[in-house]
Amino acid sequence: MEIRVFATKDRLGAAAADLAAGALAEAIAARGAANLILATGASQFEVLAALVRAPGVDWTKVAMFHLDEYIGLPVTHAASFRKYLRERFVAKVGRLRAVHFIEGDAEDARRECRRVGDLLAAHPIDAALVGIGENGHLAFNDPPADCETREPYLVVDLDEACRRQQLGEGWFQTLDDVPRQAISMSIRQILKSRRIVCSVPDRRKAEAVRKTVEGPVTNLVPASILRTHAACTLLLDAESASLLARPPKVES
Repeated sequence: MEIRVFATKDRLGAAAADLAAGALAEAIAARGAANLILATGASQFEVLAALVRAPGVDWTKVAMFHLDEYIGLPVTHAASFRKYLRERFVAKVGRLRAVHFIEGDAEDARRECRRVGDLLAAHPIDAALVGIGENGHLAFNDPPADCETREPYLVVDLDEACRRQQLGEGWFQTLDDVPRQAISMSIRQILKSRRIVCSVPDRRKAEAVRKTVEGPVTNLVPASILRTHAACTLLLDAESASLLARPPKVES
């Protein structure tokens, strides 16, 4: 796993966008189309802002999936990941080849997992933009995560640390408002992506970053499994890298 550290979130976001745009352009040149996974949350603000401005990507040839969605939350809710991506990405890049949202408020969540899983099976992923949770989660795979299942999407229970992070980022008014379940892409499915770009800014993520990079690869720190991927880049800022024993030189 390549690790890079940047002086600012804007530089981190620009670097993530460059890596993703390059992977998409390569796929389009080779196969005429590309498939993309996007994460959401505060860690992706600068990434998506830069990605929608990235030159050299024909978005009409890109199909988009996303990592996860709360169960039972309508698309109109401020915390809805569908709403987030529609406003911060889809509306800004214009026409995409396809947009495959997880319908978290579908009547049957497990049937919804199968529906989007079948779509994903037909679209090998060229670039996945992901983050790491304060508890070390990858997507909504909280510890101890199921790192073995081959199912593309799962119904998962959200632990209290994960739910408190969502509250702390301002998406909900109270902890009771934060859903207790979500549909999440599985860890093995994320690892099938040809290129993974993991963006993790902020001091509050420093301990999770330290465990991800320097601790054992374990389902108790789900993001640590990214170290097993052949083409994963971890992008940090000075604050999120602050607990690493030997952090890379900060890029200006």
